[in-house]
Amino acid sequence: MTKKVHVIGSGISSLSTASFLAKAGYEVQIFEKNPTIGGRARQFETQGFVFDMGPSWYWMPDVFEKFYQQFGYTTSDFYALKRLDPSYRVYWPDQTYTNVPAQMPKLEEWFESLEPGSALQLQAFLKDAAYKYKVGMEDLVYKPSLSLTEFFDSRVLGGLFKMHLFSSFSSFIRNYFKHPKILSLLEFPVLFLGAMPNETPALYSLMNYADIQLGTWYPMKGMHEFIKAFARIAQEQGVKIETAANVERIVIENGKAVGTIVNGQLHRADIVISGADYAHTDQKLLKENANYSAAYWDKRTMAPSSLLFYVGVNKKLSNLEHHNLFFDESLEEHGKTIYKDPSWPAKPLFYMSVPSITDASVAPEGSENLFFLIPLAPDLKDDEATREHYFSILIERLKALTGNDIKDHIVYKRSFCVADFKSDYNAFKGNAYGLANTLLQTAILKPRMQHKKIKNLYYTGQLTVPGPGVPPSIVSGEVVAKHIIAKHH
Repeated sequence: MTKKVHVIGSGISSLSTASFLAKAGYEVQIFEKNPTIGGRARQFETQGFVFDMGPSWYWMPDVFEKFYQQFGYTTSDFYALKRLDPSYRVYWPDQTYTNVPAQMPKLEEWFESLEPGSALQLQAFLKDAAYKYKVGMEDLVYKPSLSLTEFFDSRVLGGLFKMHLFSSFSSFIRNYFKHPKILSLLEFPVLFLGAMPNETPALYSLMNYADIQLGTWYPMKGMHEFIKAFARIAQEQGVKIETAANVERIVIENGKAVGTIVNGQLHRADIVISGADYAHTDQKLLKENANYSAAYWDKRTMAPSSLLFYVGVNKKLSNLEHHNLFFDESLEEHGKTIYKDPSWPAKPLFYMSVPSITDASVAPEGSENLFFLIPLAPDLKDDEATREHYFSILIERLKALTGNDIKDHIVYKRSFCVADFKSDYNAFKGNAYGLANTLLQTAILKPRMQHKKIKNLYYTGQLTVPGPGVPPSIVSGEVVAKHIIAKHH
């Protein structure tokens, strides 16, 4: 008899796990509480603008491609992928900016101009990062991390020693480089992984390999295109997707997950997988059957939340790239307000994406589509007045650094912050990126993808293995599905 599976949520990890299970012959049903699919990678359209609501960086194209190939497709079957060059622009404290080139010779030239000898250092650093990426992606991320013995393979163990798991990212990169601009450039991907560089394992220099060697890409028509691709694959395998379907409880009988209560109705299943926020699932949907205590969750180091603005302007802007990082204020000071002393930053760093520079389809003619992001500590008190205060800071800084005055040209504006992450995604403390990648929250030290006591109950997504971000969420879905298939067949 075909086993029935319920998947909670339609984010990237849910779509990934549902596809693999349906392909293996399971009957899979996805329940999504929002009216549209995609989880944090949703999209909305208004007044001719198409806004991606969450992820805006397309990194690690190899992970997407690997997923598609397992279903007989390639990336170009779904969307046109364009490599951005420059990868992004960075504004510095000295009021200058750098367009970070996609081509290695040009990047080496820039490194060398700042710090003589650093081009050779960059080659050595990237060689190490490439090794970490290879071992990480081949041997580590696809492990379910349920037991230490998974890592006892000699290649993996040997690899772990070379992975610098126990040294910090911050001290590791300082073995290679000294110049503050180079250090900021290499530390920024880590900040978005959810911890200060001095608390992140040096293993994560693999992100620099992803950034510099594998490149920054953009799927034409917007980031939501990969959600459409994943949904199409899922449905082709027979997955049913139901929206506006709020899962209120996971039903447990005799120590087993036997179904879900959706919009007040009981639906029975043999296996339940939650791709919703892990803490929400644990504390709200399971209650007395939680995998972890409320105190456990409270002690976790969460990755940042964010203040986001989706803005449409009725004029073309100059002096900007597709991705722009405004690092004209102190990275360290802003980092402290996220990780050390949770508070609203006095002088925030921010990121701004202008996808309409690359893709005319996401804005009306003569207009621009703008996405602003300020990383924030989770669980901050969030109100309209505070959002407006920060928006005025952003547009003033934008004007001062780029010469673009957008104040009188805004035709659409929407904000999204801590309170919205909580209400739309049930995100614990309003986190935007899941769990921070600190050493004590890596691999087997993350919340388990399988419930410790309840049978047939599993978790996927960025609060479990392997971690935050779109590519790890794709992997998370595959790891859970293949573990279930191996266990239940």
